[in-house]
Amino acid sequence: MTEISNSLKSGDALLLVDVQKDFCPGGALAVEGGHRIVPVLNRWISTAKAKGVPVYASRDWHPIGHMSFKEQGGPWPPHCIQGSDGARFHPDLALPDSTILVTKGVRFDQDQNSAFDQTGLAVQLNKDGIRRLWVAGLAEDVCVLATVLDARREGFEVVLIQNGTRPITSEGGEKARCQMQAASAHFAV
Repeated sequence: MTEISNSLKSGDALLLVDVQKDFCPGGALAVEGGHRIVPVLNRWISTAKAKGVPVYASRDWHPIGHMSFKEQGGPWPPHCIQGSDGARFHPDLALPDSTILVTKGVRFDQDQNSAFDQTGLAVQLNKDGIRRLWVAGLAEDVCVLATVLDARREGFEVVLIQNGTRPITSEGGEKARCQMQAASAHFAV
């Protein structure tokens, strides 16, 4: 088991992907067991705060009638609609006031699964002196995967916190981990 306090160091950041109510049980696009990652993430957040490591949190923030919704021909039910209760972060997620929010999925003409997709995140991370990202969140086989792959393309070292993420399907999770490994992402528990 990875010792959190020995893992985080200067030049690192914790990047939490879409830990929102709609992706947890009872939400519009619930990931099975999605809520179970929250205590894990809170331990990482606590350690990050203690070590002065910045916390970034992405969120889906879709307009009504977003092109990714089934009614518009997309694959998903309506979820994380701007200003809705389902778009809120999980209520037990202990995000510090200093959390840097990354809003995605706002475009009318395309989806943005990755926290890097036209958000300026790579520029901000470089400006903040970040070299390594510790990534967790929902869902492992969609937005977490896209974020990890883009982070690697942008030249960041990436460590996936495996017990801090859940896939939509176990098969999707296995495939996602293979893709992340092929992109030279590292894994921790």
